[in-house]
Amino acid sequence: MRGDVADLALAGTLFAPRYARALHRRCLRPAVPVRDAAGDSAQTVSELLAGEAFAVIDISGDWAWGYCVHDHYVGHVPLAALGEGATPTHRVVRPAALVHAAPDFRAPAVARLSLGAAVAAEGDGPWLAVDGGYMVAAHLATAGARVADPVVLAESLIGLPYLWGGRGGDGIDCSGLVQLVHGLAGHTLPRDSDMQQQAAGALLAPGTAPVRGDLIFFPGHVGIMADKARIIHASRAAMAVVAEPLAAVTAAFAADHATPIVAHRRIT
Repeated sequence: MRGDVADLALAGTLFAPRYARALHRRCLRPAVPVRDAAGDSAQTVSELLAGEAFAVIDISGDWAWGYCVHDHYVGHVPLAALGEGATPTHRVVRPAALVHAAPDFRAPAVARLSLGAAVAAEGDGPWLAVDGGYMVAAHLATAGARVADPVVLAESLIGLPYLWGGRGGDGIDCSGLVQLVHGLAGHTLPRDSDMQQQAAGALLAPGTAPVRGDLIFFPGHVGIMADKARIIHASRAAMAVVAEPLAAVTAAFAADHATPIVAHRRIT
């Protein structure tokens, strides 16, 4: 909700001057920023990937205001980026996957989709037909399938640029990385690191030895353990997704914070 309007689903729970029934639309672009205000110069707060749903509550000019259906994160999206779209049947499970003009590796690429993007695909061979072209079947998994190890996905994104608010389109931020890889493993996490710190898995006691897949939280930051000693995170210092010693990241935060590690959580 905001000051002048709220989702009709909140009627009777929260007061608003008016309510609107959410109109569900899908992202028709490879990715689109979700902004904190209407306008291309407004700050990006999250990102909607191809095929993901957005609940439109209000429209003002060329902008839709509402929330991302997968995590209820509120923001503004260009109206032109949304449409009815077909219900997705598959999701991209590689760092990136191409849409080709024809089912042939020599055919031109007409679009590039990032990890987690959703598509409606048809066929049962090595190539699947999607809106606008064809994709390699091995780059996709059925929408309900869960990857066995989210760390494998995190490792595949090493080198991706850091981007505030990003979830993998042109770049990714720390909480976007954690949310994306765990979402593909079947665990729905909130968008921001402070939210994840309160809700992701089980809280472990300070001093618990980390294992692969554990989430380590720092002030305003989060990463996922690659093993007992290394952490994968979207680093603002490196401006990229990196894997580095947990001890080094902890020391960097200790320079400015008396308590560099603020939480340690495990998702099972």
